[in-house]
Amino acid sequence: MKLKSTTLPSTIWTAKHIWSLETKSLFVLLPTLVIMGIGEGLILLSNLGSAPWTVLSQGIALQGSFSVGWASFIISGIVMLLWIPLKVRLGIGTLLNLVVIAILLGITVAYLSVQTNLIWQIGYFLVGMLLLGIGTAFYLTCHLGAGPRDGLMVGICHKFHWKIGKVRTIMEVTACALGYWLGGTVGVGTLIYALAVGWVIQGTLSLFRHG
Repeated sequence: MKLKSTTLPSTIWTAKHIWSLETKSLFVLLPTLVIMGIGEGLILLSNLGSAPWTVLSQGIALQGSFSVGWASFIISGIVMLLWIPLKVRLGIGTLLNLVVIAILLGITVAYLSVQTNLIWQIGYFLVGMLLLGIGTAFYLTCHLGAGPRDGLMVGICHKFHWKIGKVRTIMEVTACALGYWLGGTVGVGTLIYALAVGWVIQGTLSLFRHG
């Protein structure tokens, strides 16, 4: 399944095919993924709690006695297996999502400091969440494929005709709860992110539909 316009709106930068190397699509996709990587870094540096899927990775890593990185890789693989019954397909955006976001996350964490001042913590967290939420909406409208979690989200929305805000919130809360149960660390930022990011994505997409 291509990321269809029944779930995601089409825009002037929407690609004709999930593997198309179109300048207008890549011009939106690449900077957006850069912004999302920075957003993830800011959330991490805010020190208000990891994102829900990171909490899940922490929990699985603790139970399995291996690194968080390996846990995250395993989770991504399992999530992408769930794409199969939903008929979600890989695209160039899927591969770029995995690579670009990881690189920019590393760069952001390397060059900025962990915040301890509450005002800066809140600022980092809110900016990071907005960059991730808005960025997710932008890169999905390129219709070039999605990252593991976003692909699952879109597949569920298309299959059951549910709203993105609802589906993403259920996914994030489930990951948070399961991660906490397995021993992951949950902060106030984790809970806010779980409850809010899906609606940021949906709100941004609604602007494209009515624009």
